[in-house]
Amino acid sequence: MASVDKSDNSLSISWCNSARSHLLNPTNIVDYFSDRSNPFYDCTCNNEIVKMQRVSPDQLQNMVGLEYILLHVQEPILYVIRKQHRHSPQQVTSYADYYIIAGVVYQAPDLGSVINSRLLNTVFNLQSAFEEAQSYSKYHPSKGYWWEFKDPEETEKVKPKEKKQKEEPSSLFQRQRVDLLLGELSKKFPPKFVAPTQPEKAAEEVKAEVKVEVKQEKVEEKSTSNSIKPPPEKKPKLMR
Repeated sequence: MASVDKSDNSLSISWCNSARSHLLNPTNIVDYFSDRSNPFYDCTCNNEIVKMQRVSPDQLQNMVGLEYILLHVQEPILYVIRKQHRHSPQQVTSYADYYIIAGVVYQAPDLGSVINSRLLNTVFNLQSAFEEAQSYSKYHPSKGYWWEFKDPEETEKVKPKEKKQKEEPSSLFQRQRVDLLLGELSKKFPPKFVAPTQPEKAAEEVKAEVKVEVKQEKVEEKSTSNSIKPPPEKKPKLMR
């Protein structure tokens, strides 16, 4: 029985005939690959014509068109089949290679797919390495940059109620530079004083009037207190 894994990408397809996979050898491996249920096999090739005409497979060298040949053998498990187009007995153009391991047929990736996969893998690993290195980089205005590496066991043992370390004060150079920058910014962008609006002026006038009235009341109280004097006390007469 044949089992086929269907997929749009030919590099992810595999094919196997479990009834014949344990009987493979260099003499019947091309016939095993030429099974019509094999998705890698093109039935319009010269191999199919030779099989139908029951002629020797050596006649493929004298034909022109698509063909499959046995390229490499590593008994008892590995066989490589090449798909090529023959132009003449000496000139051929290869299209693809297929390797058979333990009776399972796979398509070998082309050079572009291999390079693309390796580049993507390299870029991913480099990005992961840079992100991890960036997590260990620390910076403080008074110290600058430094590396802080911690073991995962130590990070797990850190208590959540641990007191925070006090930050170190800034240096004299940092304070001078900050004051210089603030001075330059204040010169370029001087502060703008907004004139008070009419409601604010009215409120100020009301406050002034209230203050004047309060002062006048105090003055009147003082004047009244000064004008009204208590009657003189009667002194008792002394008897002689």
